[in-house]
Amino acid sequence: MQSVAAIAAEAGRGLLGDRYYQAAGTFSKPGQDNEVTLIESETIEALERECRIRFAPGDSRRNLVTRGVALNHQVGRDFLVGGVRLRGIRLCEPCGHLEKLTVNGVRDALRHRGGLRAAVVTGGTIRVGDPIVPAGSL
Repeated sequence: MQSVAAIAAEAGRGLLGDRYYQAAGTFSKPGQDNEVTLIESETIEALERECRIRFAPGDSRRNLVTRGVALNHQVGRDFLVGGVRLRGIRLCEPCGHLEKLTVNGVRDALRHRGGLRAAVVTGGTIRVGDPIVPAGSL
């Protein structure tokens, strides 16, 4: 995982260069909902505070790290990240593979707060610091 200042998002495919965009991810399957994954920075901070688990944002293996957005509430809704329109598909529950790659206990600690899986509805470029707003609020 690496941090970038900006990334292209393509409708129906995901983020350019991402392992799932290239169908090379661990759980890649046609039609699967791995186009974009998001996690709240507040959750990552809570892991250390509540569970004593040190977890860097990249350790989550999610594409976007957000702040100030309740991601669980975005399931079934369209929202904008900058000019890119995403649709929340389902919660991104942690798996055993994540725990194998990181630290014991992280799977249970992230249950129901492991982030969101989203589809790219309208592509464009996502940049660090882009606001995240409901699509209907514009």
